[in-house]
Amino acid sequence: MCGIVGINGTTEVCFDILGALKRLEYRGYDSAGMATLSKGAFFRKRVPGKLIQLEEKIRACPLPGTVGIGHTRWATHGAPTEKNAHPLEGKHVVLAHNGIIENHEALRAQFSMDPFDSETDSEGIVHLLDAYRERGMPLSEAMSQLFQVLQGSYALAILFRDEPDTLIGARSGSPLVVGYGREGRLFLASDVVAFSDFCDEVTYLEEGDWVELKGAQATIHPDGGSGVVVRPRVPIGETMKVLTKEPYRHFMRKEIQEQPAVLRHLLTTLSDPLKKNTVAWASLSNLCIVACGTSFYAGCVAKYWFEKVARLSVRVEIASEFRYNHPALPLGTGALFVSQSGETADTLAALRFAKQQGIFCIGIVNVPESSLAREADVLWQTHSGVEVGVASTKAFTAQLAVLWHLVEEAAEQRKALSSEEKKTLDRAFQTLPEQVEEALLLDASLQKLAARFGHTTSALYLGRGALHPIAMEGALKLKEISYIHAEGYAAGELKHGPIALVEDALPIVVLSPYDALFPKTLSNIQEVLARRGQVILFTDPEGAEAVHSLSHRLHLYTLPQVSPIFAPIVYTIPMQLFAYHVAASRGTDVDQPRNLAKSVTVE
Repeated sequence: MCGIVGINGTTEVCFDILGALKRLEYRGYDSAGMATLSKGAFFRKRVPGKLIQLEEKIRACPLPGTVGIGHTRWATHGAPTEKNAHPLEGKHVVLAHNGIIENHEALRAQFSMDPFDSETDSEGIVHLLDAYRERGMPLSEAMSQLFQVLQGSYALAILFRDEPDTLIGARSGSPLVVGYGREGRLFLASDVVAFSDFCDEVTYLEEGDWVELKGAQATIHPDGGSGVVVRPRVPIGETMKVLTKEPYRHFMRKEIQEQPAVLRHLLTTLSDPLKKNTVAWASLSNLCIVACGTSFYAGCVAKYWFEKVARLSVRVEIASEFRYNHPALPLGTGALFVSQSGETADTLAALRFAKQQGIFCIGIVNVPESSLAREADVLWQTHSGVEVGVASTKAFTAQLAVLWHLVEEAAEQRKALSSEEKKTLDRAFQTLPEQVEEALLLDASLQKLAARFGHTTSALYLGRGALHPIAMEGALKLKEISYIHAEGYAAGELKHGPIALVEDALPIVVLSPYDALFPKTLSNIQEVLARRGQVILFTDPEGAEAVHSLSHRLHLYTLPQVSPIFAPIVYTIPMQLFAYHVAASRGTDVDQPRNLAKSVTVE
């Protein structure tokens, strides 16, 4: 959420900052800005809207200076206007802020005699630092005092007018990373992707760190103090450097197509967690899965798997609700946290809460250097590469694959799976990349379907068992990128309310392979058809044969025959394709949908 960039170099930095900001566009934003420091003066440009507008301003009049900061803002406090865009400027400082300052109203009251220029919570930080410098506080004392006063979450990039060759970064609850560039240049960003073209090594700041980037030296101070600590420098992975959507129109389209390759890679990397301590599944009496958004739906599928295959009782919690529900975590509880970025604020807060209760914490994440990766007791990486599209696709199916691996591991330890059953499931698991490739062959026909339903205002998605979460995920995808209202329901709930919405223009997407529950779902289909609803049915060859007599009344799509256990992964693919083509036909911003951010680093 939001994007921070800072560069301290030996040549003019404004165009490199602009390029780095472009690489952070996928995080989501609604205004942007840049500031540099040169000869004791700040130079600043800000715009509401997209980076292209900032670029026009910069190219018309470049900002001078070899040190500077940039920001893409996702509005929280204050509308996305120029005056609320970052960087924010004071008498002595200019800064960019990611996060939320919870005591911002108290800071406004404290500085009521000094008018605020913006509606943001962030401007209180500017007034605090200005006040500290007015009192003559040294830099280290001012930063230490700032950590003591601020409440909430923040990643900061700061320039001080009287520190002409120094770039300051600070983090508490929001990620920040230092990059070591060529020719002695130093970088600061909220995401390593911002400067991966310029750097080969990075340092991930820890909670409470602040850093001085001066000359070619990065000096890190821990715990908001003046002491000095050495943090490891780690190489940037090659996957971080591949950020082209060619030959596709959108990153999301490319990432949908990458799923067979991601799954094939995962099948070769699932033997060991990144942290070598393993999970004693037999000692757990229950498991709590915690996640947000699409990752939450992955957890819902995993609940079905864990209980059916491993005979382990599972509950799934929305991370933003978890701590505040005062959850009972009895002895023998394990906690599993799922996050694409590993920086989701709610999920991290839930992890820390669980650790305080003495709970063994497992992480599933795509970014091995993330906060969640560092703090979990044991970790599995999804190895799906950088996912630029805000709407998660390949990261979701990779999460499901890793979750299945854990289910099978738990089933073995708990002796809930015979050797023959395990062999059968292993064989089916190994064929998933090919089955996903086959599901992708529906692309052209789903593009035609999207053209037919692209102007709908609402949609229902229905599924049973492990496909109920996939119905909810399908509805979420449609909402996220096409802005069409959609809801996912357990098919058996149709008569308990949603059927009131059925009319001749309403598309009802039904996910139903031919299994023990198929006859019941078929009854739901008949109920919808009786009310002239538009049924879009995704099933397998046996299911298609079973509805042959109704096929003239349905929009029927046949997926490959798949093990019931792995149907959620295969049936996810047409949900992604349909949502994508609907959004593309409507001309929405598929990769950066309005109001959304890729990584939600504030509560």
